[in-house]
Amino acid sequence: MAKVIVYSKENCSYCRLAKELLKTRNIAFEEVRVDLEPAQLEEMLKLSQRRTVPQIFINDQPIGGYDDLAKLAKSGNLDALLKT
Repeated sequence: MAKVIVYSKENCSYCRLAKELLKTRNIAFEEVRVDLEPAQLEEMLKLSQRRTVPQIFINDQPIGGYDDLAKLAKSGNLDALLKT
């Protein structure tokens, strides 16, 4: 099973959309709230080189944000990433 991590904040509409997309596809994920854990924000910045949320990782590979995740899902490439 693929390891999916979503770095997010509470009042982020794109975070909510990303989590909904994953839930509707029955994809288990770990949510890391960077607004509650400042050290996790630093980790996210180090791993992704991006400051915006959500930041999504599949098997430690940075995917990007919600738009990137939605594009992968629409193209069918998300399923391939999850199988690796």
